[in-house]
Amino acid sequence: MPANAASVQSVRQGPMPADVPGQWTRHPLTAVLESLTEGCCPGRVNLHCHTLCSDGSLSPVALASQAADLGLEHLAITDHHSDRAFAEAQSVLQARRAAGDVVPTLWRGTEISCLLSTCLVHVLGLGFEADHPAMAPYLQGEAPRGAGLHAGAVAEAIHQAGGLAVLAHPARYRLPFAVLLQAATALHFDAAETWYDYEMGASWRPTGPTCRSIDLARRGLGLLATAGTDTHGFVLTGR
Repeated sequence: MPANAASVQSVRQGPMPADVPGQWTRHPLTAVLESLTEGCCPGRVNLHCHTLCSDGSLSPVALASQAADLGLEHLAITDHHSDRAFAEAQSVLQARRAAGDVVPTLWRGTEISCLLSTCLVHVLGLGFEADHPAMAPYLQGEAPRGAGLHAGAVAEAIHQAGGLAVLAHPARYRLPFAVLLQAATALHFDAAETWYDYEMGASWRPTGPTCRSIDLARRGLGLLATAGTDTHGFVLTGR
């Protein structure tokens, strides 16, 4: 599948039954998310990491190079309220592919702060179209204001741009993850970040009991799973 986000097809295929969230998505990333397991990150898939384009320590070039060296199959750079890293990272990966290297598929991504059930949360937008006007208010380098701060508006903008809306690290907030997952499902979110290192160790590994509980809950709600290191430092295999 080409990494260029412009190749993403529309995810809306008509009305979605309220009790079957995600059933209407036909996004090229969906098959990847359906294949994820507890051991998929950080060696195979990383759909949550940051560069100097927001609050990370790595340049887009350095992060993309590390991802290729690790042998990742799928990568999304999810800088806060920005997708500026995509073009530079894509250029690096294309050059390495042309040189004969096997490189990850790069998906356009961002991380957006918003309110879900009166709780401040982070939402990942994955695989959305480049330069789509619906996403413009959320890619200005800072959190939206007013009505745009609500999670429903964020999910709708991501969907309009052909992307998937993901509740990031559901167990890091002041409300229980079960409550937030229910609220996200009601707003037609597509996925929950299921495999995550809540202990934030030097070497990334999913926090087993917490992640498995989230996995069970999101399955019951019909949500897809994602995984990512949430790297802010200099090594893509750590936090």
